[in-house]
Amino acid sequence: MKKMKIAYVGFGKSTNRYHIPYLQTRDNFEIVRIVTPTLMKNPEAQLALEATGTLFSTDIQDIIQDKTIDLVVVVTPAKSHFALAKQLLQAGKNVLLDKPAVEKLTEMQELVALAQDANLFFMPFQNRRFDSDFLTVKKMIETGYLGRVIDIQVHMDHFRPDDTTVTGSNFDGAFYGDGVHLVDQMVSLFGSPEKVQYDIRSTRQPLSTLDDHFDVDLFYPDHLKASVHATESALVPYPKWLIQGTKGTFIKQDVDQQENDLKAGIMPGTAGFGEDSPQAYGHLTYLNQNGDRIEKYIPSEMGDYGRIYDAAYETVINGAEKLITDAQMLRVIEILEGGFENG
Repeated sequence: MKKMKIAYVGFGKSTNRYHIPYLQTRDNFEIVRIVTPTLMKNPEAQLALEATGTLFSTDIQDIIQDKTIDLVVVVTPAKSHFALAKQLLQAGKNVLLDKPAVEKLTEMQELVALAQDANLFFMPFQNRRFDSDFLTVKKMIETGYLGRVIDIQVHMDHFRPDDTTVTGSNFDGAFYGDGVHLVDQMVSLFGSPEKVQYDIRSTRQPLSTLDDHFDVDLFYPDHLKASVHATESALVPYPKWLIQGTKGTFIKQDVDQQENDLKAGIMPGTAGFGEDSPQAYGHLTYLNQNGDRIEKYIPSEMGDYGRIYDAAYETVINGAEKLITDAQMLRVIEILEGGFENG
């Protein structure tokens, strides 16, 4: 199997938590270069990668001039995403761009056009398409237990009352930071909504210019409403997922465990990594063909953020269709930006 040669721009927490550990469980990827503004900021991680042949430097030109690289992954502060992705695409590089990819629809349109014109791969790193809870919800909808879905809610709730930043741009707030995941999940399930209604606020510091709470409704044909919600002020959170259909209800209380394990230093490939306990399984209630009410707990699908890389491999190396279409990535940014059009 051909190895995909990967370079990273950025070597901070996200690169070392949400990206590299997943590649290290796969044999068909090779990390050939990493560009970071500060060498030896994480000496243990850098030395371990250098021992496998990865080259570190501070100049992005080292990546641009390396013709062996198949994919460049940009994992830098969000405000730098557009300029870096544009520079790399103009240099003929395939790009996987961390989320939120960009702030403005016009920026995303420009990047998509550059990639299309040069026949390059360009896609955002929407890793939560491979959350365990999301994959389980997707399966529940596809199996038909719920009938026609009429209402679906997803929450990303925390209780961080003192972790506040008073000033910043829309790009720094909760809707771009968390909403990009939840909106993308809904767009991947149901496509482009016909109408969007927004409630975006700052709740911990009412005079802050930075949002920390959103409740956004996406309206679809057949009277389907998909709601995405997040707050930093939920001592008792809502269920992660609540779905009502014409034949049943599905409730998933808890979140995907990958992030919790990663934060605890438990890495992909470790036995039990990312697995839900039976107590965390989602609860399904539905009516069978005889009209009997059936209740059961549904074992969670296995999450794996590395599947974003598997999808990129299949597209770049084998010519498969992209996991996230251009239309989807454009619509997600359009919805995010739309939340602040009058603000």
